Amino acid sequence: MKIKLVLSALFLVGFQNFYAQETPIQTTTTITAVDTVLVKSVDLEKQRLEEKKQLDEQLKNDKKALKEQEKIEKDKKRAEDKLKKEQRQVEKQQKKLDKEQKKFEKEQKKIASAEKSLAKNQKKLEKAQKDLQKYQGKFDKDRSKGKLSPVELEKANLKITKQQLKVREIEEDIQDAQKKVSKLR
Repeated sequence: MKIKLVLSALFLVGFQNFYAQETPIQTTTTITAVDTVLVKSVDLEKQRLEEKKQLDEQLKNDKKALKEQEKIEKDKKRAEDKLKKEQRQVEKQQKKLDKEQKKFEKEQKKIASAEKSLAKNQKKLEKAQKDLQKYQGKFDKDRSKGKLSPVELEKANLKITKQQLKVREIEEDIQDAQKKVSKLR
């Protein structure tokens, strides 16, 4: 039963509000209130438009700044790439120069070695020629005295012939060394 009473009370209150008359003072205040609300809503719209414009400008400025920053980074990267490329070229040229210098030094060592070999062979030749002259002088001396037997004569001739062969071999070595030195130069 309580529920019926509560529901009927609510129903009557709603009815009274529906058929109640408005007072003229209240209508003017409502119009003013509506005007105030309209003015406030117009002001809010203007604020929103201004904020939107500001946000748009800020977005444009941010985009410009981003583009400029990207351009700066791109230029920086290009400069770094160019610098790296130049460094690689310099390193490449340095390696080439080092290689050429090593090749030149190697050739100089070869030339020095060939010249050393030539000088060594020339000393051998001088010594071999002295020995040959010594053997021939001794042989001529002993032969003129008549002290030599036929076997000793053959041994002496054999010794002289061997020495002459040795001299010729050394002369050939000298010619080869001279050709090598002239070729290397």
